[in-house]
Amino acid sequence: MDIVDALINTRREPLDVSRWESLWIRLYDGRVSSGEAIAVMTSLSTALPDPDTLLAFVTSLRRRRVGYGTSAPVAAANIVGTGGGPSTFNISTATAFVAAAMGVPVLKSGSRAYSSQCGSIDLLSELGVPLTRTPEETLETLHRSGIACAGYYVYPPELTLLAKAILPMPMRTLGRFLNLLGPFLADLPATAQLTGVSDRSSLAALRHIAAADDRRIWLVTNERGADELLSIARSDIFPNDGSMTLQVDPAQLGLAPGRLSDLAPCADKADRIRHFEALLTGDASPVALDTICLNVAALACLHETTPDWPCAIAEARRTIGRGHAAALLRTLRREHSDRVTASRIMAHV
Repeated sequence: MDIVDALINTRREPLDVSRWESLWIRLYDGRVSSGEAIAVMTSLSTALPDPDTLLAFVTSLRRRRVGYGTSAPVAAANIVGTGGGPSTFNISTATAFVAAAMGVPVLKSGSRAYSSQCGSIDLLSELGVPLTRTPEETLETLHRSGIACAGYYVYPPELTLLAKAILPMPMRTLGRFLNLLGPFLADLPATAQLTGVSDRSSLAALRHIAAADDRRIWLVTNERGADELLSIARSDIFPNDGSMTLQVDPAQLGLAPGRLSDLAPCADKADRIRHFEALLTGDASPVALDTICLNVAALACLHETTPDWPCAIAEARRTIGRGHAAALLRTLRREHSDRVTASRIMAHV
């Protein structure tokens, strides 16, 4: 319980990698009680520890992964948020499809919903888009389709053990902390990552973690507190290479004002599917489409696929208008359906 004492009572000095490592060892050995696991998660979810302690947390989990970071880096980008903020439709997933259809290779990580109605993994399941299960399948899918949506294998298994250890308390109650660090825990060989941060109070800690990362990372905040760029709000982008903060003003990029309600999510599963398809065909509200195109532009500029923001926004609009993003979704669905059918046939042979 010394780690609980350090987190709750002292908070005077950072916890180093070895202290976190000792927790993971005991967790694997079944020597972490439900009470201790809940206490650790409650502390981390209530108030973030210092940046060095958080970096040690991330580093300790990475070091325990056999083969972590051994895949050759792939010139691809990931877009993933930390969760929280105003309730919106799944902007990052729509962005991933449009960006991939535009020629930006995308390795997408995500999670189930903790604070939102529908996380990216929930949405992909509803859409019939399969998650990859191994590094080899992820790269093969990326090379074939230009996008791969990675499954839970990319996350440390310790997180699953921690979720089991806090039962019967649901992870939704205490999972906010893991959602916050999730973008830095996924083992994906993408060379670039766009990460939205809804809670500005965590920005300093996340910048500290991002600065120690080999990938090119942009952390995004905006005046509406969303974890993506919004076409109706000014945003700040913090590169992890120490370069100057980028300020993005949608009005200067020719994007029209709008309301946050134009970005509202759909509560019903059938409505979510129809709405997502409409986003990819261009049959959604102008604010929603502008927001997607703005995030695509950020991803394209981060990946250096497109030279500047106005060009990238214009190309994203053309990609949607020509039906390329919708066609990509249909292709992934069809391939998955064909594989399921083939598996069923083989099971009866």
